[in-house]
Amino acid sequence: MNRIKAASVQFNHAPGDKRSNLERVTTIVGEAAVQKVNLICFPEMCITGYWHVRNLDRPAIEALAEPVPSGPSTKALIDLATRHDMTIGAGLIEAGDDGKLYNTYVVAMPDGRIASHRKIHCFISEHMSSGHRYTVFEIPQGARVGVLICYDNNIGENVRMTALQGAEILMAPHQTGGCDSRSPHCMGRIDTNLWDRRAEDPEAIEAEFRGPKGRDWLMRWLPARAHDNGLFTLYSNGVGTDDDEVRTGNAMILDTYGRVLVETCRARDEMVVADLDPELRHMCTGIRWIRSRRPDLYGPLAEATGKEQDTRTLRFTQSIDDLH
Repeated sequence: MNRIKAASVQFNHAPGDKRSNLERVTTIVGEAAVQKVNLICFPEMCITGYWHVRNLDRPAIEALAEPVPSGPSTKALIDLATRHDMTIGAGLIEAGDDGKLYNTYVVAMPDGRIASHRKIHCFISEHMSSGHRYTVFEIPQGARVGVLICYDNNIGENVRMTALQGAEILMAPHQTGGCDSRSPHCMGRIDTNLWDRRAEDPEAIEAEFRGPKGRDWLMRWLPARAHDNGLFTLYSNGVGTDDDEVRTGNAMILDTYGRVLVETCRARDEMVVADLDPELRHMCTGIRWIRSRRPDLYGPLAEATGKEQDTRTLRFTQSIDDLH
């Protein structure tokens, strides 16, 4: 792995307004280019918008969806990548050539190549399908990059599989924080009025972003994903109102020991930038632990327990007693 200057972005997308969202991406990429950023991570479905999609019927989602790589948004990302000599990741809804709709993250590279990851644990709509593979690829800047989208990162096996496939950097785009979670000690809804009043009282909304509905929740698990797998991690997230919820931003970059290199809790669109030093991967704890594995003991991990449930069912179930 070469030394990489990476950026992670939080921004407040406009639901359903792909043109406006791509304009925002274009502006931020231009700002990143001034700082000589090599790799930039934008949020999940930031081009199409996210939480409002749960209320759309299939024709409305199809109207937002595009093929990858031939769609206009992917082409726009490739143009940006080649123009600024930068690898750029951003999320949208893909119209698959199999007739299915996917929550997809497109990574455009300056040599004209793209990689795309279909979210493995898609739950936003009954009309959208989950992907069935991990995504790890080489970028022209000299690093192996993996992608996992939001809920994908919550499942430890997904991050470990990505590391086992050779990833050195994990792009982790999200739309999270401030969620009306069914788990009593996980996140929680934020009053949208606090976001609306952010100019007059930034301290109130930023306290929520730093607290248990935002950063505190992330710190319970996100650093472990980076540390245990020896992965530099680019955590990107929406910020501000997302339909009837408030995303907490918290854009950050973590090193291979799970330490936060740079982060923000500001209530606004923001980009954070850090240098990823490949020397940190040399003999870091996570890589040593991976090499200490005992695969001969892990057979049951790949066997069904009979308790598995569809992600959408689990995400929207009101009570554990409703599960069968």
